[in-house]
Amino acid sequence: NQDASTKTNYSGGIQGGISNGMDIYFNVAFKPVATVIQSYETIDKEGNKVTTKGKGRHDPCVVPRAVPIVEAMTALVLADYMLLNRTIRVK
Repeated sequence: NQDASTKTNYSGGIQGGISNGMDIYFNVAFKPVATVIQSYETIDKEGNKVTTKGKGRHDPCVVPRAVPIVEAMTALVLADYMLLNRTIRVK
């Protein structure tokens, strides 16, 4: 190609640990969030302080928060590798 991009992006945008300029794709998995069995203080709908404790296996759903979590961690990892690349290498 004229812009030196690859014909396909089967590598997910990373080749040999280096970005090839294509979109970066990766798979993500989440483990189930554990129920908090320990008592903790919180507030109810009216704003009153209450103490609550988890009972049984009523795990929260993290799906609504999954996208911001993955985006934030991706940005942190990419920034970390960019800074690592800029460091002086002592031989």
